[in-house]
Amino acid sequence: MPADGATHALALRTRLLAAIIAPLLGIAVALGLAGATLIADVVRRTNDRVLGGALGAIAETVQVERGEVTLDLPAAAFGMLENAERDNVYYRVSVGSRLLTGYADLPPPRASDLAIDMPRFRFARYRDQDIRIAEVRRALPRIDVPVIVQVAETLGNRVALRNRLLVALVLGEVALVGMAMLLIRPALAWSLRPLARLRGAVAARDTRATPDLSAIEAGPLPTELRPLADAFSNLLARLDTATTGVRRFTSDASHQMRTPLAALKVQVALARRGDPNALKEIADTADRLERLVTQLLALARADEAGSAPPLEPVSLREVAVAVINRRIGQAIAAGVEIHLDATQDVEVAGYRTLLFEMISNLVDNAIRYNHAGGMVTIAVTTDPQGPTVIVADDGPGVPDADLDRLGDRFVRLAAGAGPDGSGLGLAIVRSAAQRLGATVTIINTHPGLRCTLHFAP
Repeated sequence: MPADGATHALALRTRLLAAIIAPLLGIAVALGLAGATLIADVVRRTNDRVLGGALGAIAETVQVERGEVTLDLPAAAFGMLENAERDNVYYRVSVGSRLLTGYADLPPPRASDLAIDMPRFRFARYRDQDIRIAEVRRALPRIDVPVIVQVAETLGNRVALRNRLLVALVLGEVALVGMAMLLIRPALAWSLRPLARLRGAVAARDTRATPDLSAIEAGPLPTELRPLADAFSNLLARLDTATTGVRRFTSDASHQMRTPLAALKVQVALARRGDPNALKEIADTADRLERLVTQLLALARADEAGSAPPLEPVSLREVAVAVINRRIGQAIAAGVEIHLDATQDVEVAGYRTLLFEMISNLVDNAIRYNHAGGMVTIAVTTDPQGPTVIVADDGPGVPDADLDRLGDRFVRLAAGAGPDGSGLGLAIVRSAAQRLGATVTIINTHPGLRCTLHFAP
């Protein structure tokens, strides 16, 4: 047993064999029982017909002559009952309680149980042997008592015939099940060939140095395997997206953190030499580095793909208030005033964290690239097209020709470049908006810039 306690599941071929053979054996047993019952009935009816014929031949010779019952036993009646098993034959003819001829100790019936001229068959025990008795009651003219005619035989022939038929039935079923088992294995191998082809297509990727996360190509697949292949291809696509995000995050982090880390090392060296301004520069560089790491993580969250929790209703006004509480210290330090215009509460379906990051980065840019005494306005409104969040400032804005480049990663335009910007703020906003199904529009207002987040209704 593995260390984690898990047990090995049965092989698919073994499961299919068991699923096919078990019902087949059950059907064979059911057919065998039904066949045995049918064989016993056929053997009984066939031998009873012969026994009844002998009984009729003897009963027809029973006559009345001069007031006496006479009988002429025909040899042909007993010849009918001759067989290879040499069964013993017994007979008895009685008039009332008087034995006319035959075996006196043959078990007699009750006359009242027999209908006139209607043969009856029954099993009995006689001389330590099982026998089959055919008996009939006759009513003769001028005879007041019933005449009972009985013919019996032992069961050797019946048992032998029944056993031969049962053996033939069992051998036939064994041959049928055996042939089915021989044919099922190659049939299963042929049926599972597409699965083996799919497994080979997956296993072949292990031999490649670079992981291949493209869709599975295993040729035509049966209807039952196509959903599995599609699900696996979708999983590979999601893994490829996640891997690409990790690689991009690693590349972005290494690219952007190299410069502040180098500057930090220089300032540390200056501090060791006693430079009084070095500690302030170290603190500023550490702040820039912290902000860069925070934005990189926010961008990674915004770019996150794959299975996501369900959307939840989020109040845009509450998020805007939370953003102002976060950025108010930054605004005071920059000499910028923040104004909130949200006369009504507007809800959207989304994730509170992403909405906070989007609005927070827009407000951060509006403060950072504004001027002392400037104004940043956050407006939460709704219109027939859906809820809207507008963040506007009265700073210098950007050239109209550069508006399309806003939102590209690590792009910092000269007209709006701040001393410690990283070029990630609008990239975070656009990535998060794409995930939430929102649109981002940025226009120049001369002076200033207006960023509009438009959510689906």
